[in-house]
Amino acid sequence: MNLSWIKGSFLIRIIRIVLGAIILLKKTLKNNLLVVKVGTNVITEGEGRLDHEVLKNLVDQLSYLRKENKVILVSSGAVGSALELVKGLDVRRVADRQVLAAIGQPRLMSIYSGLFEKKGFRVAQVLATKEDFRDRRHYLNMRSCISAVLKDGVIPIINENDVISIEELMFTDNDELAGLIAMMMEADKVLMLTSVDGFFDRDPADRDAKLISKIEFDDNSLKNSIVSTKSSFGRGGMLTKFNVAKKLAKIGISSIFLNGKVKDVLKKVCKGEHIGTKFLVSDKPISNIKRWIYFYDKESKGEIFVNKCAAEILADSKKSASLLLVGVTKILGDFEKGDIIKIKDQNGKFLGIGKSQWSCNSAKKNRGNKGVKPLIHYDYLYIY
Repeated sequence: MNLSWIKGSFLIRIIRIVLGAIILLKKTLKNNLLVVKVGTNVITEGEGRLDHEVLKNLVDQLSYLRKENKVILVSSGAVGSALELVKGLDVRRVADRQVLAAIGQPRLMSIYSGLFEKKGFRVAQVLATKEDFRDRRHYLNMRSCISAVLKDGVIPIINENDVISIEELMFTDNDELAGLIAMMMEADKVLMLTSVDGFFDRDPADRDAKLISKIEFDDNSLKNSIVSTKSSFGRGGMLTKFNVAKKLAKIGISSIFLNGKVKDVLKKVCKGEHIGTKFLVSDKPISNIKRWIYFYDKESKGEIFVNKCAAEILADSKKSASLLLVGVTKILGDFEKGDIIKIKDQNGKFLGIGKSQWSCNSAKKNRGNKGVKPLIHYDYLYIY
C-alpha cells in the first residue's frame, strides 16, 4: 500500500496523539506509589528532641501502607535531631546547619532503620540537592536509583543533603523536595504530614477558622489568606506547601495534608476517612519531560519575548507548535543550551517555559531567522 501521502507534520501529530493516549493510560493504571513527607515539627518535640512515640507510630503506619503500595518517605529532622546533642549552633546559619545535619542525619537514619527492621523492611538513604533536579542527566540517574531501590522492596528515605548544600542549592523546604520526588517517580499521591490539621479559610488561631477539606487545582482564592509564618526549623511554611500542592495537582498528582501528630492518621485516610485537606487534580496529561520543565520554572536562566503572532500560536491549545527564533523580539539573561528559559509576550505577560536548544549568544545571533532549528522544541515546551 502506498503511504507516500502521509506528510511529516501529519505523522508527527498522530504520534503525539498516541503518546498522549499512552500517558493517559499510564495515569489510569496506577503505580501504587505513595510519597509521604514528614516535617521536623511532627517528629520532634521541645528543643528539637526526637519524639520516639511519633516515629514509632509513623513507621508502623508506613509498614501498613507498604503491604499494598510502594512507599517513599521524605523525612526532615536531621538538623532538629542533632540539637539535643549539640548546643550553641544557629539553624539559620548555613555552616551551622551543615554541622547539625552531619551529626543528625546518621542518627535519624539509625532510628528509622531499627524501627523498620522490626517490621521486616529494609530502608535506603537518599540525599539530594537542587543540582540533582536541575541537570536532566542527574535527574534521570536519581530516578533510576530510586526505581531500583523500590523494585528490591526497600523503602527509600529521602532528605535534603544539608551537609553539602550552600544557600543557592537549598530547597525552599522538604515540601518542595517531596513534590519533585513525586513528580519524578510519577507517584499516585503525596501525603504531607504537618503539625496542623490542614488548610484553613483564615488564620487557624482564629476560633472561627474552618478547615478546608478540598481545593480545586485551579483555585487560587485561598492563597492570600495563608499565614506565611515558618517553623523554627523549616524554611518554607504553609505557603510553600500550598504552591507545591497546586503544581502537583496540575500535573495529575493529588496531595493530602494531615496532622502527623494524630495517631494512625495515615491509616485513617487510606481507609477512606475524609480528614485533612485534599488537593483535587487536573486530568490533562503531561509528559514526563514537560513535568520536569514545569516543576522547575523558577530555576529559569533567561527570558524570551515573542511577537503577537508567536504568542497567539503558542496560546492555541489545538496547535502543537515549537517556538521559532523568527518570532522572538528580545532575549534576556545568560543561558546555555539545555537551560530552562521563560517565555513572555511583548507586554511582559508570562506565557510559559521551555528547554532552550540554543545558548543565549547563539540565539541572539540567529534571532529573526526562519531557516534554523527552533529555540524551544514543542516536546520541551510548557505553556500555562
